[in-house]
Amino acid sequence: METTFRIVFISGKLGDVDGVSLEADKWIEVLRKEGHDVYTIAGKYTNPVQGVDIDNQFLLEHLRFDSTLQKHYEKMMFPYITRQPTHLTSSTRDIILEEMMVHGKELGEDIFQIIQDNDIDVIIAQNTNAMPMTLLGGIAVYNLLTEYKVATIFHHHDFWWERSRFSQSRIEGLLNSIMPPSDIGSEHVVISSYSAHILSSIKRVMPTVIPNCENFEDAAVLDTYSSHFREDLGFSEDDILFVQPTRIVPRKRIEDSVRLVGMYGRRYPEVKERIRFIISLYQGDELDDSYVEKIRELASAQDVDLHLISERVSSARMMNDDGERLYTSRDVLVNANIATYLPKWEGFGNAFLEAVSCRVPVVVSTYLVYKTDIKGSGFDNIEIRDDYDDSDLLEIPESVFDDIHMILNDSEKRRQMVSDNFKIGKREFGFDMLSVKLNGVLESYSDEIRASRRRLQKSKKSYAV
Repeated sequence: METTFRIVFISGKLGDVDGVSLEADKWIEVLRKEGHDVYTIAGKYTNPVQGVDIDNQFLLEHLRFDSTLQKHYEKMMFPYITRQPTHLTSSTRDIILEEMMVHGKELGEDIFQIIQDNDIDVIIAQNTNAMPMTLLGGIAVYNLLTEYKVATIFHHHDFWWERSRFSQSRIEGLLNSIMPPSDIGSEHVVISSYSAHILSSIKRVMPTVIPNCENFEDAAVLDTYSSHFREDLGFSEDDILFVQPTRIVPRKRIEDSVRLVGMYGRRYPEVKERIRFIISLYQGDELDDSYVEKIRELASAQDVDLHLISERVSSARMMNDDGERLYTSRDVLVNANIATYLPKWEGFGNAFLEAVSCRVPVVVSTYLVYKTDIKGSGFDNIEIRDDYDDSDLLEIPESVFDDIHMILNDSEKRRQMVSDNFKIGKREFGFDMLSVKLNGVLESYSDEIRASRRRLQKSKKSYAV
């Protein structure tokens, strides 16, 4: 029986440092090792996808998160996504919606042509039908499933109803229908047990849970490349680097990390001048300049030495146009003394697993999915309960600063903590786990994939009239 397939990943963006891109990279790496042929279709490649032949990486601009059409339809269909809400009559809204559906179907036809040309067996859609950041992509993938009957695995990382900017829309009917769909013949994967519960309750589908994972088998270490990080970025070997390995978006609650670092410096003034707070990633696709400015102002008020270094961080090691080294998020973490990760809400915890794989102690808030899907594995972290005061600020106990100070100064305790955490991470969230889970999904869905393959072969035949 055929056990390998030709698989295409579809996403608004790939080759970047956001969670969706990183998880797609990991799936691709594992699937290729299993012998599958992998292709990609994206609206943007920040960097080429590693391990995939460049000729198998297709670019379709209308899939982009920031395409002209996406920006237009976002503004029209999500009136409160901008500071000046749009106002439409119902008839104008219907015209715009019809136009959007046509563009989406046209994009689907372009994708189907690639599928035909490359004998693709199955689509793995990366968040296209969970978050309306590529509206045309979501419509396109839905039409590939329902009209062209292409086998489709939806990999959902988070959902539109979890984002306030998408909570009020003029297309709720469409979102309920296709984001995500519940049509027979599709397969759904989510990243947490909480998401599985919500999706099964709302959509009456039974998704498979495949948590975020990390390549513990080839974990980052301080090597001849990453060892240049401190010098290149202007940090001394004596500096204490607190690293926030996330993008700068409100749901990451970076203000709580800034407060944590500031309070620690005041608790232990003898080390305050050596403390540096680093945010390694950029804003991403949730642009909010006011939030960045808020973080800068708070850092100044807390007397925290803040460093935003996203221009020196990339999905792969390389040199920029100025001849400077670009570092991966893992390169940054192996240079860290400690990582901060205090979200109020998170789909899973990619940054947490990265820090664990880099053998870095983590100060973490006990957000919902951490409690339901991560904590029970037995990790030894410096935890802060997810309790917030009347000003919506995380309540940070004094004992946390003593725990941080001990880990920063007791090398044996630190070594034991990060070593034990690494073993747990490798066992529970490593590539062996991912391989087993992906093989299970493909095996359970294999009949539909083979049926899709047969339908595709028939669609390629031309008949004389």
